[in-house]
Amino acid sequence: MFEQKSIADVISEVKTDPVLGLSSEEAEKRLQTNGPNAFLEKKPKTKLQMFLGQLRDPMIYILFAAVVISSFLREFSDAIIIVTVILLNATIGMIQEGKAEKSLEALKKLSSPSALVRRDGQKIEIQAADLVLGDVVILEAGRIVPADLRLTASINLQIEESALTGESVPVQKDFSYICKAEEPLGDRINLAYLSTPVTYGRGEGVVIRTGMNTEVGKIAQLINDSVEELTPLQKRLGDLGLLLGIVAVVLCVVLFGIAIVQGRDLGEMLLTAISLAVAAIPEGLPAVVTIVLALGVQRMAKVHTIVRKLPAVETLGSVSIVCSDKTGTLTQNKMTVTKFFSNNSLLNMGSLDPIKHQLLLEGFILCTDATAVGTTRFGDPTELALLDMGLSLGLTKESLEEKTPRINELTFDSNRKMMTTVHQADGGTPIGYTKGAIDRIINQCTDIIVDGVVRPINEQDKRQIHLGSKDMASSALRVLALAIKSDDTEASEEGLTFVGLVGMIDPPRTEAKEAVKIFKGAHVTTVMITGDHKDTAFAIAKELGIADTDAQCIDGDALNALSQEELNVMVPNLRVFARVSPEHKVMIVKAFKSHGHIVSMTGDGVNDAPSLKAADIGVAMGITGTDVAKSAADMVLTDDNFATIQKAISEGRNIYNNIKKSVLFLLSSNFGEIITMFVAISVGLASPLKAIHILWVNLITDSLPGLALGVDPKDGDSMKEAPRNPKENLFANGGLAITLFYGVVIGTITLSAYLFAPILHLTGAGINITLDAIKAALSDPNIYTLAQTYAFTTLAISQLFHAIGMRNLKKSIFSFNHFSNKTMILAFCFGMLLQVGVTEIPFLTNMFGTVALSLQEWAILIALSTTPLWCHELLVLGQYIKKKTVSRN
Repeated sequence: MFEQKSIADVISEVKTDPVLGLSSEEAEKRLQTNGPNAFLEKKPKTKLQMFLGQLRDPMIYILFAAVVISSFLREFSDAIIIVTVILLNATIGMIQEGKAEKSLEALKKLSSPSALVRRDGQKIEIQAADLVLGDVVILEAGRIVPADLRLTASINLQIEESALTGESVPVQKDFSYICKAEEPLGDRINLAYLSTPVTYGRGEGVVIRTGMNTEVGKIAQLINDSVEELTPLQKRLGDLGLLLGIVAVVLCVVLFGIAIVQGRDLGEMLLTAISLAVAAIPEGLPAVVTIVLALGVQRMAKVHTIVRKLPAVETLGSVSIVCSDKTGTLTQNKMTVTKFFSNNSLLNMGSLDPIKHQLLLEGFILCTDATAVGTTRFGDPTELALLDMGLSLGLTKESLEEKTPRINELTFDSNRKMMTTVHQADGGTPIGYTKGAIDRIINQCTDIIVDGVVRPINEQDKRQIHLGSKDMASSALRVLALAIKSDDTEASEEGLTFVGLVGMIDPPRTEAKEAVKIFKGAHVTTVMITGDHKDTAFAIAKELGIADTDAQCIDGDALNALSQEELNVMVPNLRVFARVSPEHKVMIVKAFKSHGHIVSMTGDGVNDAPSLKAADIGVAMGITGTDVAKSAADMVLTDDNFATIQKAISEGRNIYNNIKKSVLFLLSSNFGEIITMFVAISVGLASPLKAIHILWVNLITDSLPGLALGVDPKDGDSMKEAPRNPKENLFANGGLAITLFYGVVIGTITLSAYLFAPILHLTGAGINITLDAIKAALSDPNIYTLAQTYAFTTLAISQLFHAIGMRNLKKSIFSFNHFSNKTMILAFCFGMLLQVGVTEIPFLTNMFGTVALSLQEWAILIALSTTPLWCHELLVLGQYIKKKTVSRN
């Protein structure tokens, strides 16, 4: 039991060096011997399991029933075709599911946790899965403990263990404590457990258990216990499928009843009724949505966005407020100190003197947790800028810490907005350095040091300091203050002596300004949230086009004076929130949501987790973000770039639009099939389509053009429209009318093609065209077969043309870039080829009950099948005329 042993005994047992860590060779050897630091996961589905899974669907059961009935009626060709359709659909589904799983697995690896370790005497970041017994792990606030550790150092270290012990308050850790026998988990304060977040302080520990041997591993809190998450859209489509199923059954019962009254062949009509049920329900709908979402997640990864929760893809299209951190997201995160304030004077960096300004330099360098040695750079960009300031004058943190090592500290806290470190040379007087926000530091200062002389600080001094700070902030500089406290080992932050200020610039990202502009065109409001001074924040916000006037800015002190209800009233006019704490972020999210907005919120710190969860879309930073923030977020930006949020929202809108196009296409096509069958049977005509015709058309429309619409490239117009209402259904904004309209169009031209053969025969024979005459003509097997071939061909080809128009319902097809969606071209050509095959290849014509067509017949049927495209053009023209009329008025 490691918790009952001394540090020396633990180090000896795991055979490691607490200063140098393991060597790379030894770590690799242990990894090969003991395996990765990971849980045993459920075995992935085999191809056979995936294939069989595709067959577990109520609609497939109906098809199997059709196979049995066909065989019973000795219609073996029909049975073979239906089985072929079932197997082909299952194969396509299996392939698509396999691709989706591989895609999500790749993304899972991208978002896997990391660990900061010491190996070969160097600090390096590795994947948590590569940790081995004996690794020396460095813990900091915001990191997730990557394995079970025996602590070897702890400075104000607090770890949240509620997931493991149920204790809601973070546990204060003590590396020197040695546990007694059989102490509860929560009392083992010299241990840190896998998956628990560090909420405060820092520490180090040696890995004592990995993977399934950890405490979390023992209680099987594993990834493979997670349940697959359906998006709201997938759930709504599931409900829609159920409703369509009921409608289809009712239609089939009515159709079967009509057949009985009309004295038709019951076996044939039973088969037709079952086939119609399958045609009425686009059973591929949930699969299309899942595939499009999975492919969308893949595309988003290419634009530096890792989606952690699938519903986020859908929600992105509805985002109307984007709340973004300033530093590193809207700005370049390349901090450089350009000005400093010392001895009551504001000066440029060229005037910084290592002797005259020694206290200012050493204080800012020592009071950091960052590391900058050669090419190795760890830590906050602000602190790295302070180290770079020292390096430019030949001062390194390592050399200063050698002379005056750190003996105590109070780590940075976003509520205090300060951090303190205490240093003492051998035999020297201890000195505490406190750096942080100017307003917090000034409030704790009783003295000031000017030209090496310490005296009480007065109001004139404070005015001078604030003027210097305001001057820097007005130039968009981030301002930090430094104070000291001599002869104090307790890291006290009261009764301080003011030393000076530094101002550093973090220039705006060039692409952020364009992203803000695009958001404005898309009716999405950008809101800046920052810990910086109000003047600094406004200067950047104005440059980026986020805010126009100072009245659109508010700071933390003003927020503290507001209730949630008061902020709700004010928030529509606010664009910049400065000097905010994590608690303020939650208030801000709630305020915007109170107006019905869908809010995206960025965050990187451990204290940002509540606001990330409160937002509709929580966005964590992949580079500067803590593990805690990433765990709470819906998506992670791998480049910490604001422009990436714009790309992600654009992708989210496009994905939803593609899903909607696919769904409306499938439903309108199936509705056309229903109209064709139902109208013909109702008036007493022979069935215009065989069961295998319906199944064949269903296969083409479901598997080819429907999927091609789902992968349609991004439409530039999507970011010129207002965000979608998250409560709207797929039939909103004319979706239902489109479905019914094109269903009627497809049904009408299919029936027209069906009637063309008997009417042509009657006209040639000089017989008056009546319903009875058409029925009589269709009683001729040759005419009937030709009529069915016409109907079958027109139905299939018209749906291929219909898919082309569905790419964009607001633009003419003549303005499309048809080559931008090569999948659609392939789907169209392959669909045409298949349809030619079933009417021209003797083996298939016998199987499908079709006849070969002449070139003239093909020309006529293709011309008729283009009707959906001409209807599309008329609708577009109507929209154009309406828009022009409205603009004139």
